[in-house]
Amino acid sequence: MKMHITSAAAGLLLLAGIGAAAAQDVVIAPEQETVIKEYVHKQPLASVKVPGVELNIGSTVPDTVELHEVPNVKYRYVVVDNRTVIVDPGTRKIVKVIE
Repeated sequence: MKMHITSAAAGLLLLAGIGAAAAQDVVIAPEQETVIKEYVHKQPLASVKVPGVELNIGSTVPDTVELHEVPNVKYRYVVVDNRTVIVDPGTRKIVKVIE
């Protein structure tokens, strides 16, 4: 019985880990990334400072930061510390940082 409980616990941990990894892994198709880069290049924004926010995938951008639309792309962007940050508008989480 002890072995059975341990196996079940290990299985739950494995499933939880897979779910967490899947939630953080947002894949932007190369075509979409090209569209975003070209649009951002043609529509430059002034860089903003966002104290206390690390520019890492999964970090949340505060509501006080205005996100800008890219036509025909579900993500939004903002330029923070001279780096283009792609954000999921529903969660405001950073999905990609473009150098």
